[in-house]
Amino acid sequence: MNNADAEGVRLQKVLSQAGIASRRAAEELISRGKVKVNGEPARLGQRVDPAKDVIHVSGKRVVTDVDKVYYAINKPRGIVSTMEDDEGRPSLANFAQGLDHRVFHVGRLDTDSEGLMLLTNDGELANRIMHPSHGLPKVYRAQVNGIMDRPTWNRLLKGVELEDGLAKAEKLKIIDEHAGQSLIEITMHEGRKHIVRRLMDEVGHHVSRLVRTEIGPIQLRNLKPGTLRRLTPNEVGELFREVGL
Repeated sequence: MNNADAEGVRLQKVLSQAGIASRRAAEELISRGKVKVNGEPARLGQRVDPAKDVIHVSGKRVVTDVDKVYYAINKPRGIVSTMEDDEGRPSLANFAQGLDHRVFHVGRLDTDSEGLMLLTNDGELANRIMHPSHGLPKVYRAQVNGIMDRPTWNRLLKGVELEDGLAKAEKLKIIDEHAGQSLIEITMHEGRKHIVRRLMDEVGHHVSRLVRTEIGPIQLRNLKPGTLRRLTPNEVGELFREVGL
């Protein structure tokens, strides 16, 4: 047994504490070659450092550092998407006061928009999510003025020239049309400031309400405005995979 094995925590215990599997099931995963530690096949009885070693199960990163936390929050309209505000306006900090760890927000939503945001204390993951090279898809539901015609639809998918460059929707879906308004679902792969609102204004469909419902593999689902939930180990693993960690 080497020094690392002697000083660490048994791998099956780490996997169990991370919510991946029971200790017995973890041993089975290790025996079947489904677990890697720092890129190498794991061994039964192997000890690891949960804060430093990188562990994958079936190709998916497992977060084993108990000091790292990951949350989804449904930001209400009128809330500033920062952890503090110099002007004293309500911010995300109002909803994170009861957490055991200090967290920060990943990206932003403008004050008039609402929906899914991520909170964490994992700087490496946050930087990867926000970096344009990874281009995590973000899905929004937008209430817009007017009924969208086919030429406008095609223009949004092809790309619209804004003052700071071309912007385009990756996907579009009509949810509802009623009383001269449309509810659309729009998927974007970028996060420039006010990008959805500016894009829709440019094609003549002003956004009256904007809700972000997805960031990569994370979905808002039925999370109520102003509440947050801890991401599941599977969701965190999917996030890591999406950004190449």
